Amino acid sequence: MNYLIESLGWIGSLVMLIAYILNLRGRWTNHHPLYLWFNVVGGVFLVINTYFHQAYAATGLEVVWVIVALPSLLKHWRIR
Repeated sequence: MNYLIESLGWIGSLVMLIAYILNLRGRWTNHHPLYLWFNVVGGVFLVINTYFHQAYAATGLEVVWVIVALPSLLKHWRIR
């Protein structure tokens, strides 16, 4: 179980970092569906990891991160 939680943390961090780098380089805009998906998935993985480690401040940040990204993703999905 611990290996799974650690893996989710590392994957979540990597996914969010990739999204951030691609956004800074102009490859993805803030509203690009993959940018939003990467933020939601990475955020959820980090929520799980930080909660497991009882890092509640970081958990709160990640919950807000997902809450901010999710409506934009749902808006994009409804438009299609």
